Amino acid sequence: MSFIADRLNRILPSQTIAITQKARALKAEGRDIISLSAGEPDFDTPDFIKKAAIDAIHRGETKYTDVAGTMPLREAVAARLNTDFDLDYRAEEICVSTGGKQVIYNVMVSTLNAGDEVIIPAPAWVSYPDIVSLADGKPVVVQTAAENGFRLTPEQLRAAITPKTKWLVLNSPCNPTGAVYGEDHLKALTDVLLEHPQVWILTDDMYAKLIYDGEVAKTVVQVEPKLRSRTVTMNGISKAYAMTGWRIGFSAAPVELTRQLIKLQGQSTSNACSIAQAAAKEAVSGPQGFIDEMVKVYQERRDLVVSMLNDAPGLSCLVPEGAFYVFPSVEKILGKTSRGGTVIKDDETFVTALLEETGVAAVHGSAFLTPGFFRVSYATSTELLKEACSRIQHFCQGLS
Repeated sequence: MSFIADRLNRILPSQTIAITQKARALKAEGRDIISLSAGEPDFDTPDFIKKAAIDAIHRGETKYTDVAGTMPLREAVAARLNTDFDLDYRAEEICVSTGGKQVIYNVMVSTLNAGDEVIIPAPAWVSYPDIVSLADGKPVVVQTAAENGFRLTPEQLRAAITPKTKWLVLNSPCNPTGAVYGEDHLKALTDVLLEHPQVWILTDDMYAKLIYDGEVAKTVVQVEPKLRSRTVTMNGISKAYAMTGWRIGFSAAPVELTRQLIKLQGQSTSNACSIAQAAAKEAVSGPQGFIDEMVKVYQERRDLVVSMLNDAPGLSCLVPEGAFYVFPSVEKILGKTSRGGTVIKDDETFVTALLEETGVAAVHGSAFLTPGFFRVSYATSTELLKEACSRIQHFCQGLS
């Protein structure tokens, strides 16, 4: 009898984390490594947010809080959702967790029974299917197409729904593609969802403030209020506020489900860090103008990276509408051989050879359920991005 639970055999270690750790290890050995693998802003947390955390420490706010978070933070989150998306949530419908990943885990463990299906459009963030599997559910991966901007179509959604379907996970802007579901795209999907009252929606809006070209984010309940009673709106502070290490995410959901999320969290982690909660309250309720400045820089980086990668022989890169990733295709270089003698059999071989031969770390598309592509994060300095893209161009020029 194995000592390890069978459920752990259903999942793999996070491949994005694994590649980032490998890049750090090579750097520690003295290699010249540029890591474009982590989904982490290079901007520092704004000083006024740091000050809120320090002030909370001095006030002695270092004790347990309510499991679902402090009431001031829950009220501030509800107000932020109302301001950003015109969503009328109440504090009792908000649950604060240790990052967005815990929100997703809590939701799936709280609702899935064995065999329940969860529709996941691909490319998709690496953790979605594994969390579903841990919760005894069945991930139903629906492959989107580059020609549709990597967006799920209503026809695909309708075809994927079965009597066992319990959830649709929708991520906009998307990690890893940067694809954004505008109001028309969302309305086409919500029209299908209205036909299937058993299907709930988890909308991952973690990158919603990072949208380019003057566009504005939309979310499911905003576009179709009739779905409010079966939607979980998930967001957090990690990306837009440059606060990845503070580990705060939050859900907005009908109060009946929120009570269940709180019950589960109370028997697992209890409350998120009290100091991080104080900082998060200041982040979501304080000045927001610095986000516009970050978005401006990210858009300039996006344009640089897309242009340079499209100049690399064999690569083809769409222009993403949000987040801070690009997702180029390597289909035209499969079967070629690198200067170092590596045959590029697939996307994983490509990123491995790229790291070993050039010192640039990226993530293969297969990690995001879509072979033939790779993900580059442009959440790093413009100088490093120029150097990294030059190395990628040189690598592709050397393929034969």
